[in-house]
Amino acid sequence: MQGGRYAFEGRSHQLALTEPEAGNAIHGLVRWVEWMLVRREPGTAVLEHVLHPRPGYPFTLALRVEYELGAGGLGVSVTATNVGTEVCPYGSGAHPYLRAGTATVDTAILHVPARTVLHADAHGIPTRADPVAGTPYDFRQPRPIGPVRLDHAFTDLDRDEDGLARIELRHPHEPAAVVLWADASHTYVMIYSGDTLPGPERRRGLAVEPMTCPPNALRTGEGIIRLAPGESSTSRWGIAPAVPEGGG
Repeated sequence: MQGGRYAFEGRSHQLALTEPEAGNAIHGLVRWVEWMLVRREPGTAVLEHVLHPRPGYPFTLALRVEYELGAGGLGVSVTATNVGTEVCPYGSGAHPYLRAGTATVDTAILHVPARTVLHADAHGIPTRADPVAGTPYDFRQPRPIGPVRLDHAFTDLDRDEDGLARIELRHPHEPAAVVLWADASHTYVMIYSGDTLPGPERRRGLAVEPMTCPPNALRTGEGIIRLAPGESSTSRWGIAPAVPEGGG
């Protein structure tokens, strides 16, 4: 978020700059906190954390993340409940990386069913939204990533009959393929090709990040969920094997 500053309900707030070189607050408020494991069974883990008021976010959220791993892949459910006394702003995002067995992402086949891409400035702050049609960011038809550098949020996601958006990464010559799916609460997905990672890790995997709001959302208000006291919001996403090409 630009400058780490935002306004909500007529009050201004300043978050710590976790990306000081760009002057941003980034990656949320619970990335580095301890979570309590409240349930563990074969294929299931449930973790909880209470986000207490702090400078820049004077609100209280009870957070619960449920992981389920089975034959169909990994499912993740994230629930936030406002346990404070006033309305609070909320958004959720995850940062998984996908690989499909290629040495780098260049030869991997990518399918992103998104009609709009957000372009950002040098600080990573979105400045405009454009149709993907006719641009290097149009992956509505599966194609190799090639040399395209991706560090972009996509929106206007087309969804399947079950209401899920599916982003697929596939090996060009082998059956290896993986899908990240996201429910209707995730209206954005960030795609990052790892160009700024350290040498051995550069472009080795593709970050596919389901998000309920775009970058800089606390500042712009776009996509922010307003939780009244006692109100909850749940979002779901997951990772699954892709159906082989030509398969049913």
